[in-house]
Amino acid sequence: MKYKMTKLKSICVFCGSRLGNKKSFQILSNAVGKILGQNKIKLIYGGGSVGLMGVIANSVMENGGEVHGIIPKHLNKIEKSHDTITKLTIVENMHQRKKFMFDHSDAFLVLPGSIGTLDETMEIITWKQLGLHDKPIIILNSENYWTPFLLLLDNIIEFEFTLPKTLDLFHVINSAEELLPMLKKL
Repeated sequence: MKYKMTKLKSICVFCGSRLGNKKSFQILSNAVGKILGQNKIKLIYGGGSVGLMGVIANSVMENGGEVHGIIPKHLNKIEKSHDTITKLTIVENMHQRKKFMFDHSDAFLVLPGSIGTLDETMEIITWKQLGLHDKPIIILNSENYWTPFLLLLDNIIEFEFTLPKTLDLFHVINSAEELLPMLKKL
């Protein structure tokens, strides 16, 4: 079954709780937030006020959008939950966070991040592969950040631990400017 949206209302963004060492990733997160805010696409994200998470949440809010953050109790102090977003939900653990994010999102977008971002990305792709959903997944491969991940998938395919159609479970774009046209195609 093909997931066809009449209108995308919300998107879950997986991204870093740190800024990274390239200013361009902050600029990217700000641009994505602007696109979401101006197009009234609600941001569902990890709830933090720091790192790229904070940048995108602030940008959505500054551009008239709605932001719903979901943060587990144990990360509430580490990731400094964002107190100026539209809504913040505090859950018990990471599993509840991911389930909540999944349940409240029409699509998923992956920006640069660390192993938590990689974990969320792998899980949502796996759930799609298992037929648990058919929501769009987009990897924003700015500056080839996710190219090593994509090469790993090629390697897994080469060694026949998965089929080439695994690559059809998600879309790859390279810039914030490609996001809205991609969302309109899905």
